[in-house]
Amino acid sequence: MAKSSGIRLTKKQVRIVLGMDARGDRNHDIAAWFGVNQGRVAEAKKGKFGTFAPAPAAVLPPSGPPGVKGRRLRAAVRDALALLKSGDDKSAATTLTDAAAEYDAHER
Repeated sequence: MAKSSGIRLTKKQVRIVLGMDARGDRNHDIAAWFGVNQGRVAEAKKGKFGTFAPAPAAVLPPSGPPGVKGRRLRAAVRDALALLKSGDDKSAATTLTDAAAEYDAHER
C-alpha cells in the first residue's frame, strides 16, 4: 500500500474545490492542483469536510491540468536561464512573462 501524502484540504481549499467543480473542472485536475487523490475531491463535494460556499471565480486557479502547465513553465524557465547566461536579459524577461501568462490561462 502506498504511503499517504499527509496533505489535507483546508477549509479555504475546500471552497476552491467547490468553485472549480462549479466551473466544470475535471475531478482529476482539481485533485492534481492540490496534490490529493480524487477521493478527497469527491468527499469535499459531498460535504464531508463541512458545508461551504464555492469560492468565487476570481480566486480560482486556472483551469486545465497543472502537470502539463508545470512542464511547459519549467521548459520556459530553462530557456530563460539560457538567455540570461547569454546576456539576453530582455528576451529572458519576455520568455518568462509569456510563460506566466500561458500558465495562468484557462484551458478547455
